[in-house]
Amino acid sequence: MANRPLYDLESVDLEVTEFTTEQIQNFNPQRFEFAQLERITAYRPDDKIIVACRDLTEDEFWTRGHMPGRPIFPGVMMLETAAQLCSFYTRMHIGEDILYGFGGADKVRFRRMVTVGDRLVFLAKPETITPRRSLFQTQAILDGKVAFEAEILGIALPN
Repeated sequence: MANRPLYDLESVDLEVTEFTTEQIQNFNPQRFEFAQLERITAYRPDDKIIVACRDLTEDEFWTRGHMPGRPIFPGVMMLETAAQLCSFYTRMHIGEDILYGFGGADKVRFRRMVTVGDRLVFLAKPETITPRRSLFQTQAILDGKVAFEAEILGIALPN
C-alpha cells in the first residue's frame, strides 16, 4: 500500500460539502451512532476517487470507554467509516438499489494514533465494481500523513 495519499488532496477543498449527512443516508442505511460519514467533500467518478471528512469530537460514544482518560479512535471504526464510503461510491456507480455489506479487509495498517479533535480525511479508490462485489483501496489521512489504509471488499446483500 502507499505511503502517500491515493489522491492529490491539494485539488480538493475540504471545506466544501458535495453530499450532506441527509444525502448520504439516501444511499447508506447506517443510522445513529453507526452512521460514520458526516459529509462527502469530493465525489469524482472520472478520477475514480471519493473523499470524506470526519471530525472527531469528545461527545462520541467511543470516547468514554476506549482508553479512558486518553480516548483513541478505534481502528475498527476507521474500517467501518472507510467501508461506508466505499458502499456510497458503489451505490452511486451502480445506480441500482443494491445494498452492499462489508465483505472483508486486507492489508490493513494503522499508522498513526487518532484522537479527539483530529480531522480524518478518508479516501476510497475503486479497483473493481460489479453488481455483486466491489474492491477498494482506502486510506485515512491525518495532518497530511497516512493514518490508516486497507483494501476493502464489499458484497451485495440479498434482498
